[in-house]
Amino acid sequence: MRPGFIVVVCGLMSLASSPSHGQDAGVSGEQAFNNSCRTCHTVKDGDNRVGPNLHNVVGRKAGSVANFPYSEAMKSSDIVWDESTLLRFIEDPEAVVSGNGMKPYTGVRSAEDRARIVAFLKSPGK
Repeated sequence: MRPGFIVVVCGLMSLASSPSHGQDAGVSGEQAFNNSCRTCHTVKDGDNRVGPNLHNVVGRKAGSVANFPYSEAMKSSDIVWDESTLLRFIEDPEAVVSGNGMKPYTGVRSAEDRARIVAFLKSPGK
């Protein structure tokens, strides 16, 4: 299978499993991550899937996980992931890094869910 095909399938599965806009306020950061990101990503160090692992992503240069075939756009983005950049990227990946390779994933619309996901990613060991 071609890598692009896998990304498309992954994105479609993620969109199909995304919660509605009126998601329950009691959803944890881990649940929000699982609902929107886990189809393609993990937080386990070294566990790259269709997307790179997000272990210790805060403070890491975009496109820098070893042995992951990033798009040229991501590798050359010069982004270092911080809370602000992650919030914007999770909302609309294409607006932050055009050509990022995550199509057709279009982002998380709920500001609350984005904040929960980033808080989860910032938590110790994530």
